[in-house]
Order: sequence, then structure tokens, then C-alpha cells
Amino acid sequence: MLSHRAKYALRALQYLAQQEPGEAILISEVAERQAVPKKFLEIILVELKRAGLVRSFRGRNGGYALAKPAEQIFLGNVIRLMDGPLAALPCASLTAYRRCDDCHDEASCQIRRVFRKVRDATAAILDRTTLADIVRGTPTPRSAKATALLDLGADI
Repeated sequence: MLSHRAKYALRALQYLAQQEPGEAILISEVAERQAVPKKFLEIILVELKRAGLVRSFRGRNGGYALAKPAEQIFLGNVIRLMDGPLAALPCASLTAYRRCDDCHDEASCQIRRVFRKVRDATAAILDRTTLADIVRGTPTPRSAKATALLDLGADI
């Protein structure tokens, strides 16, 4: 499940992407327009800045703006930054693999097999969807692999 932190980060980035490139937007404006608690948003924006997704401007006309084009910001990267791995189980993760403590035979675990497919389908969509796609409202680009994974059918 997507955390509030990740959801707020995506909403803030979406709002910044809708502005003129390089235009600094006050935190208070983003918080108000996107219904995000201001103090929480401040913490999120600092993390997004450290990751190189936004930049800050000081002074009278200060605020935040995207640090790179919306076409180069992928949802999968933002969610991993905010929430960690996409996989619901540690044994199904590519980026933070850890064997489940209560698993006796990982190789034959059918639960792990299903959650690896879920991870693959989720990553296939989120790693191809950019902030620009969301702003434009365009359908999520799907690879043939993602389409096949979403149609799991009898494989489960």
C-alpha cells in the first residue's frame, strides 16, 4: 500500500510539474493546493531535494521547482525513495532482498512466486510512468511483459 508520504510526494511533484519550468513555488501554496500538511511536506521536499528531484530557491521569490524535466522523473523511483522497495515481501524484492524468517523452502514457496509476479507487474508500470504522463493524463505506458503479468490467469 502506498504511504501518505509517497502519495504526498507524488502530489507535490505533480503540482510543481504543472508550473512554468524553473518557477519557484512556495511550500505553503503546494500544501494548500494539494491538501498536504505543511510540516510534513517540508520534510518530504528536503528528501526530494537530496535525491535531485527538486531544487530550492531562497529569498523573497523563493520556493521549490523541479530539478529536472517531468519526463525524467519516474513514479517507481519516487515511491522507492519515499517507501522503500516495491515488493510486499522481502523475499520478493530485487532491491532489498531478505529471506523470510518463517520460510522453510523459498525455492518452492508459491506465495513468494505470486508476490514476485505482483512486484514485476507493479515495477513494469511504475518504472515506465513519468510525472509528465500524470500531468498530461495520458494512459500508463505498458510493455508487453506488464500486460502479460497483469493477466496472471492460471499461473497463480
